[in-house]
This record gives sequence, C-alpha cells and structure tokens, in this order.
Amino acid sequence: MKIGIIREGKTPPDKRVPFTPQQCKSIVETYPEVELYIEKSPIRAFEDAQYENLGLTLVDDLSHVDVIFGVKEVNMEDLIPNKTHFFFSHTIKEQPYNRDLLQAVIDKNIQLVDYEVLTELTGRRLVGFGRYAGIVGTYNAFIAYGLRTGKFTLKPANQCADRMEMESELPKIQLPNDFKIALTGLGRVAGGAIEVLQKMNVRQVDSSSFLTQQFNEPVFTQLSVKDYFKKKNGEEFERKEAYANAKNFDSDFTKFTQVANMYIPCHFWDAEGPNVFSKENLASSEFNIEVIADISCDIAGPIPSTIRPSTIASPIYEVNKETLQEVETTSGKSITVMAVDNLPCELPKDASEDFGGELIKNILPALLKEDPDSIIDRATIAKNGDLNSHFEYLRAYLEGR
Repeated sequence: MKIGIIREGKTPPDKRVPFTPQQCKSIVETYPEVELYIEKSPIRAFEDAQYENLGLTLVDDLSHVDVIFGVKEVNMEDLIPNKTHFFFSHTIKEQPYNRDLLQAVIDKNIQLVDYEVLTELTGRRLVGFGRYAGIVGTYNAFIAYGLRTGKFTLKPANQCADRMEMESELPKIQLPNDFKIALTGLGRVAGGAIEVLQKMNVRQVDSSSFLTQQFNEPVFTQLSVKDYFKKKNGEEFERKEAYANAKNFDSDFTKFTQVANMYIPCHFWDAEGPNVFSKENLASSEFNIEVIADISCDIAGPIPSTIRPSTIASPIYEVNKETLQEVETTSGKSITVMAVDNLPCELPKDASEDFGGELIKNILPALLKEDPDSIIDRATIAKNGDLNSHFEYLRAYLEGR
C-alpha cells in the first residue's frame, strides 16, 4: 500500500500533521509493505527536512498513492479522484458550509474516512485532538484570569515551542486562597484540562465539598451530568436517560455558579437538553464566576456568554452579563470569555504526536491488517461514488433538501 501525507490547504494555515517524522519512520519500519510519501509543505510544524533526514520521501503531488492522510477538510480542488482520504470532513452533522465538499467527494469517487467517527463498537472514539483542546484551553483560562486581574501575564501557548515551554509558564500563576474551579465533562477534553490543573497542584475535591466547604488553597471539581442535571418531573436521576433523552432534564448548575470563580466547560452538549445556565442566572447578583474558558465552544448554546468563537491571535473577550453584548473593558458587570474553537493548533507538534500515536495504535492495524470490527467501514462516509450505507441519513443534506 502506498500512503501519502497531504499538504494542508486550509486558510488560516493549520500546522498540524497526522504523523510526525519519527512516527512516519516507525510506520515504514513496522510495515515493510507500506511505501510512505510526504507532500512538500512550507507550513507544517515539522519542516520537510525533518522528514527527509529520516530517509522519508518528499513529493510534489500524491496522485500515485492509494491512501491519503490529512487533518483538516481538503480543499475541493486538492481532492484526488479514486483515492481513500482520511480527514475531519465536518459533514456528519449536516454542516451547510461543507455540503459541496461532500458532493465533490462523491463526484470524484473518493472513499472518505472521517476521523470523528472512527470508533469502537461501544461508540468510544479512537482518535481525536480533544486531549490537547483541554490542555491548551485550560492554560488559556489562566491567561484570561491574568488579564482580568492584572496579577500576572503568561506567554501564549502558540508562541511556545512546545508543551514543555508552555508548562514552564505555570509557576507565574497567582490564585487567591479558596479559588474554586468548576469543570464539566468526563471525556478526553476534560482529561487534558485536568492534566494542566494537576501540573499546577490544584487539588481536586468532590462536588459536595466544593459547594459547602471553604479551603485555604485553590481547588477544582469535575462534574458529570448527574451533578448539574435534574429530572423535570422530580424522579430519580438516571445517567443513561440523561444522554438518551436530555429533553427530560433541567439544569441544576446554578448552585455551582454561586461559589465557583472559574468555569471550564469540557462537556458534550445535546441541543435538545437544557442550557447549563440561563441569561437570568448570568445577570444575577449571586453569579460568582469571573472567567469562563469555553473549550466546548457551542455558540449561542448552553452558555449564554459564549456569543462568538474567539481566535488564537485574540483569544479573550468581555461580555456584559446583563446585555450579553461584547464590551471593551473588564468590570464587575462583565464576564471574561475564552472561546477559541481550534485550540490544538496552538501546540501543533505535541497535538500531532498525540494524534498520530492514536492512529498508529488504533487505526493502522485495521487499515493494513484485519478489521474484524469494521472500524474503517463504519467511519466511511462515502465510497463507490455514493454515500456509504451507515450515512444514508445525509441524503437530503447532500441533495440540498
């Protein structure tokens, strides 16, 4: 099999790669039957020479390969007909802006495998950049707090050479005693967030202690839906039902907004479920949170202060808690918001290494050896010039209906 790594073509440029130079070398050593080609690129976090110095082959185009790995959506003009493409297509939720891309994939007889739906039979995702979204988003939370209070300044993650340099900035952070951080979510995003908090020696406490006790050190609590959802009819909480029928639940998060100083959302939000908190709650005099680092970044969704995505270049904005209008200056009437929607791009080398490691461990054996759980086929959105059967639900979207 001939495998290629495509040059990322999106604007603004994305420096991430599906495999680092060292991982590429490992692939060809582990699978002698694989020929690996890297399309030349001036924008990667890893320079072409770093691949070439390991004996890997650089090329000007990938028209001769069988399978092409990228990260972001491939520009329609860069799609190579009759090949297998791996990338994040952002089509499975019927995103309007990528309908033409999916149509082009089908017109060019491409097998499109989407990373977002590479899963175990249980539904657990096998690859993703979520961990590094949590890591960078949590670091950015403290950039935001430093800007709000004027107590300290941190070097932006995207200006750091790597995660190690970013973490060397953490000792600059100054938090008050009894500073409380609420974090929602149990997945890999939350796991990344907790890595940073633990690196800062912020102690984890249970939700009950978080609500009722005073501490002489900064603490955080990790909340599941059981902590901040309640059944509308007052019946006993069932976690499975909360995920299966979120519309049957109301938010019970207000008790946390009254005691937390910072909130880091790392959860998945079901649009049929309740908002985490309301506009009225945000405007209340009892609302204590000063900074929200919204890693989930659902615009105009469960967190009313997340009114727009922010950017790596300008990650922080202020929102008036009563009007939900963006304001220029920080005050008691405003809340500080971080809502960057492409956080892993800030540490492209580390994020790529983490992602490539998951691909090598969980996906390449299914691609190159045996795939008894149909991992590849279940993540194949299109093949043979049509939608794959698992994604027939996209038919109306594809046809513009």
